[in-house]
Amino acid sequence: MKKHVHMIVDGRVQGVGFRHYTQLKAMECSINGWVRNRDDQKVEIDAEGEEKNIEKFIEEIKKGPSPFASVSNVEVKTVNTPSHTHSFRVKYS
Repeated sequence: MKKHVHMIVDGRVQGVGFRHYTQLKAMECSINGWVRNRDDQKVEIDAEGEEKNIEKFIEEIKKGPSPFASVSNVEVKTVNTPSHTHSFRVKYS
């Protein structure tokens, strides 16, 4: 069963390779969607995939890419509409 989530990641998540890490983990987990930096120093993620893959992806996001990154909170909200994306990309401001 497909699941679509919107996530806000808080902590030291900008300038530490977090978007690239997110894209790699999304590809590993067969997730479609996007990731982008926000002006408030948080990272925003829109992700859709099989439910078990989404759960694995969320766990990877909580870990973060390296000792330089520090995830303090991940807010996850289920979205009830399909994403209509067929890949995972980094959005640049």
